[in-house]
Amino acid sequence: MIALASDHGGYKLKLAIIKYLEQNGYSYKDFGCNSEESCNYADFSEMAANSIKNGECKRGIFVCGTGIGMAISANKVNGIRAAVCSDYFSARCTRLHNDANVLCLGQRVVGEGLALELVRVFLETEFEGERHVLRLNKIAEIEQNQK
Repeated sequence: MIALASDHGGYKLKLAIIKYLEQNGYSYKDFGCNSEESCNYADFSEMAANSIKNGECKRGIFVCGTGIGMAISANKVNGIRAAVCSDYFSARCTRLHNDANVLCLGQRVVGEGLALELVRVFLETEFEGERHVLRLNKIAEIEQNQK
């Protein structure tokens, strides 16, 4: 299951992503927001990120105006590796090398067509493993040291 979250600045793009997911047979859970009324991205990011942390969802797609606020707040949750991507190479490599579990997009940065391509490559690309596992373990150590 894919966790979805947006604020008002990413609401319209989130609707396009929902349509894409439905057309391509992906299950998802939408953690909000539900309109273009001003709201706080961190509220929705935290709920959706926690659903990944607790295993309810496997990956997430979070959208705000730039993707940056969603990524910063999501990455505060242990076990979340959220990446802001606005190009194909980054979206692919963040899965291959970083095993990112959240894709963050900026509605004001990428157009709908590119955003849906980034969603596709993010969801279809698997983690390479091998030499990258050591690096992910170091990230997990950093998280543990913050407690």
